[in-house]
Amino acid sequence: MRCAPPDAYLVEGGAVLSGRLRPAGSKNAALPDLAAALLTESPVVLRNLPAIRDVESMLALLESIGVSVERREDGIELRAAAIDPDRIDLELCRSIRASILLAGPLLARCGHLRLPPPGGDVIGRRRLDTHFLALEAMGARLEASDGAYSFGTSGLRGARTLLDEPSVTATENALMAAAVAEGTTVLYNAACEPNVQDLASMLSSMGASIEGAGTNRIVVTGKGSPLSGCVHSVAADHIEIGSFIGMAACCGGEIRIEGVSQDIVAPTMGGLGRLGVEVRFDSGDLVVPSGQGLRVLCDRGGAVPTIYDAPWPGFSPDLTSTAVVVATQARGTVLVFERCSRAGCSSSTSSWPWGPRSSSAILTE
Repeated sequence: MRCAPPDAYLVEGGAVLSGRLRPAGSKNAALPDLAAALLTESPVVLRNLPAIRDVESMLALLESIGVSVERREDGIELRAAAIDPDRIDLELCRSIRASILLAGPLLARCGHLRLPPPGGDVIGRRRLDTHFLALEAMGARLEASDGAYSFGTSGLRGARTLLDEPSVTATENALMAAAVAEGTTVLYNAACEPNVQDLASMLSSMGASIEGAGTNRIVVTGKGSPLSGCVHSVAADHIEIGSFIGMAACCGGEIRIEGVSQDIVAPTMGGLGRLGVEVRFDSGDLVVPSGQGLRVLCDRGGAVPTIYDAPWPGFSPDLTSTAVVVATQARGTVLVFERCSRAGCSSSTSSWPWGPRSSSAILTE
């Protein structure tokens, strides 16, 4: 592949792609992990952070409120010994979706903050109500005025909370707040995604008591005080792993992906496996063998199978496009269907409860 003009790439196909690689840290795990550093005055060292703009923006946001950020060879050290939420960079907040993840830890640590609506990608309506309801259940007060949200509390307390949707970031916000609240918090209908599990692992290493991460019922026994520091490695990005599996399957070579657990790959293979993609595990690595004979696996009776996305442990919506590309190289017919929850759809265009943003394609040999 050789570079064309700066805004384009010229790709010369036909090459067999093979090799060995280590997946980057997950963006969706790194951002809440960075926010969790606010829950302690002690140093927090994060390793395996992905080198992406969202991470740099989050670091800049933390620095704007007084967090010390030191870049080391083995990761980034953060120290939130003296922070002031009133100094937060509001423009940066408006540029990144993950700024909402500061609500839980800053409210728990400082008792107040003011945030504008978060920015980031616009993919239909992305509601924040689940965040607000979870924090209010623990004793937060919320006011909306002048295009921003003002949070306050006289002290967070544990609560039994049914999240009105399994929002990943709302689950993460609630986890961080509950970790230092007084008493026990039970989150029902919690998100189960790997990044939620990664955050729970980090909080546990900081002294939090968390049970049930990775299920839809999480129990947090709050400390009622700040947590301790820790050294934590951000989990591998399961979306990147799935993308490389699809690439290897289509391009004919053998690829070895280092340090991949079977649990994190199982949902991905639930979709790609229906297209005949095969993988194996060898000494802690995932291997995509060369010469894949891609063939759609029909349902019983020869019916056309369907691949559709769903919350974890379902097939990730971020891998739908990968599945479509792999399907074009497989023999047989498959229906690829994208669904989404009300959180990702505009309710103004359809009364159907799952929203209008869905697409399907039938792909044949």
